[in-house]
Amino acid sequence: MNTIEDNYRHKGLRQQMVNQLRSEGFDDERVLAALNEVPRHVFLDSSFVEYAYSDQPFSIGSGQTISQPSTVAFQTKLLKVENSMKVLEIGTGSGYQACVLAAMGTKVFTIERQRNLYFRTKEILEKLPFRVKTFLGDGFEGLPNYGPFDRVIITAGAPCIPQKLVDQLKPNGIMVIPMDNPDGGQTMLRITKMPDGSLSREAYGNFKFVPMLTGTASD
Repeated sequence: MNTIEDNYRHKGLRQQMVNQLRSEGFDDERVLAALNEVPRHVFLDSSFVEYAYSDQPFSIGSGQTISQPSTVAFQTKLLKVENSMKVLEIGTGSGYQACVLAAMGTKVFTIERQRNLYFRTKEILEKLPFRVKTFLGDGFEGLPNYGPFDRVIITAGAPCIPQKLVDQLKPNGIMVIPMDNPDGGQTMLRITKMPDGSLSREAYGNFKFVPMLTGTASD
């Protein structure tokens, strides 16, 4: 297994990124510690290394993007994860969000529908020390054979709340999902599955994600 390069300069830039998020009011120190642990630059093309720790998204091919660190931090905070929780992620993408969650001690199961991106990301994840199980498949279907899950996070704009993912969520479990809105973007929702199966919803502002699509695909 080839090792990744994570030198003092990378770590310094990462610390600056964390300090910037903190100065802008982000106050979840567990999430910030995880962001400081995960080398974001390894998920990007080498030509982007100079900008890897700026707060902006980047294209990663297959029509997908790596979310900006502030968005990753925000979704992670809303998820309220605890050590050893099982987390289902819909939309592996670059693998960055999955590694942030794994750095917080969770067991991450992540699904990617883009075949080429899945294999490219899987290769990167195998070089990192984070516990992430990757699957090629349709995110709307989830992973019924591996559930139920304590948490579900969706990293694409969803047209609806997928019932099959709700079914795979434990009672009192939380789903964080960017839900399509009439403005063409998404409203970030935190959904709690109550013990009786009903859903409690909280809204947390507007975002812009790539669309959540069914099936699997290749470039």
